[in-house]
Parts: sequence; C-alpha cells; structure tokens
Amino acid sequence: VPAISAGFQLVQFSCKHRQQANWSFRKTESRVICESLHRSLLRHEVPLCVIWLLSTFSTCRSTLTGTFLLKFLPFKFLFQSHTIPIFMTTADHRAVHIPVMPREVLQWLQLTPGLTVLDGTVGAAGHSSLILKSLGDTGRLIGLDRDPMMLSLASQKLEQSHSQNFHLIRSSYADARSVLQELNIEGVDRVLLDLGLSSDQLSDRQRGFGFDAGGPLDMRFHPHEGKPAAELLRTLEEQQLEEIFRVHGEEPAASRIASAIVKRRRLGNPVSTAEDLESCVCEAVGAARNAGGRNSATKVFQALRIATNNELQHVERMLTEVLPAILKPDGITVILTFHSLEDRLVKNAFKGHQGWQVLTKTPLEAAPAEVRLNPRSRSAKLRAAKWQGNC
Repeated sequence: VPAISAGFQLVQFSCKHRQQANWSFRKTESRVICESLHRSLLRHEVPLCVIWLLSTFSTCRSTLTGTFLLKFLPFKFLFQSHTIPIFMTTADHRAVHIPVMPREVLQWLQLTPGLTVLDGTVGAAGHSSLILKSLGDTGRLIGLDRDPMMLSLASQKLEQSHSQNFHLIRSSYADARSVLQELNIEGVDRVLLDLGLSSDQLSDRQRGFGFDAGGPLDMRFHPHEGKPAAELLRTLEEQQLEEIFRVHGEEPAASRIASAIVKRRRLGNPVSTAEDLESCVCEAVGAARNAGGRNSATKVFQALRIATNNELQHVERMLTEVLPAILKPDGITVILTFHSLEDRLVKNAFKGHQGWQVLTKTPLEAAPAEVRLNPRSRSAKLRAAKWQGNC
C-alpha cells in the first residue's frame, strides 16, 4: 500500500510538470526510453527514473507510444523497488523471478494428488509452489538446482506452504537418477525442466550473468565448481572463443568478437567484468543494438554462460539417458526452453525415441498478455511428452 500511494503521488507530480516537457515519441524512441529506464531501475537510480517515466506517460499523445511503454518495461519493478532489492547479491534472500507460463505448465503436467514430481530446475520455486498445492498430503515434490542461492530462495518459498512433502537438493537434473536412488524413490510420475535463467540470477551482481546488473564475469551456477567465464576469456584461443560464440550463441559476428577479446587480452586489458564484455562486443560489431533492437551482447552472454556451465551436455544427458530411466510408464515431462539450441535438442529427443508420445505437436509460446507483464517469457517454448516405456 505505501508503494502504491507513493506511485500515485509521483503521478500527480508528473502531471503538474507535464508542460515543461511536451514530448511525443515514435516507436523506436519509445523502445529506447523504456530500455534505458529499465536499466536505471536495475542500477538503483529509482527516484529519477520513476519521475522521468511518469512525466513521459503524462505527456504521451499516442496510443502507440503507451503500448510500447507497456510492452518493453516491466512495471512490477516500479513498486517492488520500494520493498525489495532490484539487484541481488548472494546475501539477499528475496526472490524477484516470475515463473514463465505457469498455467500451461500445470495444464500439461496433468497433476493429481499422490503423484511424485521432480522439478529439475527448481529455481526460486515459482512453479514448484504451484505444483505442491496440487499434490495433496500424499504427493511428493523433489526439487533440484545447481545454484545454492536458488535453493535458499526455494526453501523459503516452499516453507510458506506448510507442507513437508518436498525435498530440495543441490544437484544437476542430469544426476537425478542417483539423487532418487539416495531417496529410495524408484521412479517419478512427472518431470518439469525450466531451462531458462532466473531473474534472480540475472540480477546477481556477484556473477555477471547479464549486462544490466554488471559485476565480475563469473557466470557459474555454483561459485566453486568449474572455471569462471572470465578465466575462459583469458585462456582460450581465439578460434575456441569463436566456436563458443558461433555454436552456443549462433552469433553472426563471432569471429570479430573473438578477435576483439583476444586483442584486449594482448594489450594487457583482459575482459573481466560484464561491462567489459558488453563494451567489447559493441565495439566489435559497431552497434549497441542489433536489427531487432536487442543488446548486441545478448547472444555472447548466452554462449559464454552455456560454455561455462556445460549446459547443453547436461540437457542432452537428461533427455537421452536420465528421463527414460526415472519416468514411470505413462509419466509426463514438460520442458521449457528459451533458445533454439535447447529446443532443437528437446524436439529431436522426443521424436527420435519410440518410447515418447509427443503431446504438443508444435511448441507452445507465452500468451501476449503474459509477455507484456513478463518480457522474459517472450522467447519461451513449451514441449510436453508422455513416456510409454522402451518399445
């Protein structure tokens, strides 16, 4: 309530000053302003950018401008910023992530009381908290995650349900078979995999997952496992870096970007932070944004994160070895992917094994209303399949 009250006061303030800034914006200008405001919010410049936004709204003359403002700026941050930190550190304990396509996930999981469900990417328990409500007193939920920070957030979320029917374990979903054996669980009825990066991880200033939050280029899901991303940029050959950006990020300018990174390294100024990588990519491609309006470094960050955590290897192992071994006959798996590499692996795995009955002929996407409220859902694709056993 205080946050909403403060919001209305700012609206009144902006209306009083609308004559001082008589602006009208075209489509592209609205997009740039919204992305700039979003970044200001993430960098804690909240008072100034909120007033700027509201002043802009009070002087907008076209419906088109308002539409693009709604589409490209996550307004939930305006109110959440009064009560929770926008940037996360490993010491923060409040989740900001919004689960993607929750209605569709629950629909295709076909949950009933008494089932045993594995959430292989529990994250902040956005999906798991909804699943747990459908399992009743006799059902069980097993939540896995490689990131200890996310497990801490999930624990707090699920404890609010006052249910004891869940287990949270730090592990990769690719190791689910051994985890279930330790719990004396022979098989599960449902499996959910949400392969997207959590907003909480993107806003973690200690690991540099995204260019908005900044920070050192670590990118590891677990802070003590494997090599940090910055070390890969310091030690890998130019050809190896090019392959990472081209294969894992499908980046057209992979060669130029790899060359720029190696050049900086030779000059004694290696790329070590998210800000360094973003500026290096923009200089290499000659533009801060690509033709679609996205940050030019988006695919590079994706590729480097995938390589740092061996994500595609984990996905492939889960699809080909683990899922067939842990799912009971007629068990269902629902998988959310966020880029074409993962989606292609899931599609081929379902179609390449006779034991799978594909439930979604084409991948489902988030509804336009959800994309407006949660922009990170725009690239999500949901596929579901039923395991019929080895044929």
